[in-house]
Amino acid sequence: MRLLFLLLCLVFPVNLQAQATNQPAGSIAVEDSATQDAAMAVRIRDILAELDGYDDVTVSVTSGIVTLRGTTLDGEKIARLNDLTGRVEGVVAIENSVTETTDVVKRLNPAVERFRARMAQVIAFLPLASVAALAFALIVLFGFFVARMRQPWNRLAPNAFIADIYRQILRLGFIIGGLVVALDIMGASALLSTILGAAGIIGLAIGFAVKDTVENFIASIMLSIRQPFRPNDTIEIGGDTGKVIRLTSRATILLSFDGNHIRIPNATVFKSRIVNFSRNDERRFKFSLGLAPDTDFVDAQRIALEKLKDLPFVLDVPAPAVWIDEIGDSTISITLTGWIEQHKSSLAAARGEAIRLVKLALEHADIQMPEPTYRVLSPSLAKLASSEETTALTHQEDLARDADIQEESQVSMDVQASSDAALEQIVEEERKETEAGDLLRREAPEE
Repeated sequence: MRLLFLLLCLVFPVNLQAQATNQPAGSIAVEDSATQDAAMAVRIRDILAELDGYDDVTVSVTSGIVTLRGTTLDGEKIARLNDLTGRVEGVVAIENSVTETTDVVKRLNPAVERFRARMAQVIAFLPLASVAALAFALIVLFGFFVARMRQPWNRLAPNAFIADIYRQILRLGFIIGGLVVALDIMGASALLSTILGAAGIIGLAIGFAVKDTVENFIASIMLSIRQPFRPNDTIEIGGDTGKVIRLTSRATILLSFDGNHIRIPNATVFKSRIVNFSRNDERRFKFSLGLAPDTDFVDAQRIALEKLKDLPFVLDVPAPAVWIDEIGDSTISITLTGWIEQHKSSLAAARGEAIRLVKLALEHADIQMPEPTYRVLSPSLAKLASSEETTALTHQEDLARDADIQEESQVSMDVQASSDAALEQIVEEERKETEAGDLLRREAPEE
């Protein structure tokens, strides 16, 4: 019995609640009138007849007590019966025995009716929706046509990459404009704020997900506008040195002097220190030479400086320079610098030739380079040659050395920028293959 009672409570919870609540309040009349009961019953039936969902509800009134029986489609309508009946004058109490119907056909009929009503609304709305779609399509097509034009976007933008960004912004603007017009035609312009808000949230989430890609994209825009380097420029970025091949929307491509490709993300390029060795035609080479401590350094600096000035590839302005750099354990170093024209001379070849000729000039002036010195002590030393023989031998060695120095100093090495020209040719060939995706232009304004 307890189990049966629990099941009844679960099946009819709304009905029990409906009977316990919303009962009429106020004083009860002493006289009983059958005419008044009949009038109340008629009035309640007329009210229910005007409302949907109460076709199967019967009403009876006895001594002001209203008894409701039958079925409805949902429990909400059952609870509403008490409100309606309690507002009728003369009602003393309400016995609400109405339950929810379990008839499948009756429960499906409202859903079918709602579906039919909505389909009728859609059919009636189709002409207006077609006009709105046509307006949206015309606006978008016109925007895409304007964006596809070469002018004025190529004239306004510093390069093709920025011009494409202008075109994308224009297309997006026309799409949003077409959407506003279409929604306004359909009378649903309030949906635009919801759509834009959802698009903003989605865009924010995507932005966090692809943060590195967005950062590279923005860096590409800034680099393409600033143009801190040109094709074939020799640059250094974060310790990587090479000639610039191209700048893409994601990375900067370099060709190292070993012939390797170096791909650096544009976000790294934009935030790094960029050393451009090709921006100025004049470039300085530098090297050091160690001399013996007993050297006349004033004379050594003069000889080295004169030799640098005599070199045909060293410029007069800026002038070469020589100075004492540091003191070691058994040597004192001098530093030498000279300037060359990069498009005529190779920096590596010019530096190597300068080292060779300056060293020969110092040796010709009998300025010795430091050499390791070893002293061996032994109780039984071999008998040395006579001093005259030793002196003669030393003199012959000096003459031979001077002859070698004179002969070597007459040899002129080629310091033309042949190796750099070969690398520049490689860069030009690769640029021709990938010219469409390159953001660098030689005619663009320099930063």
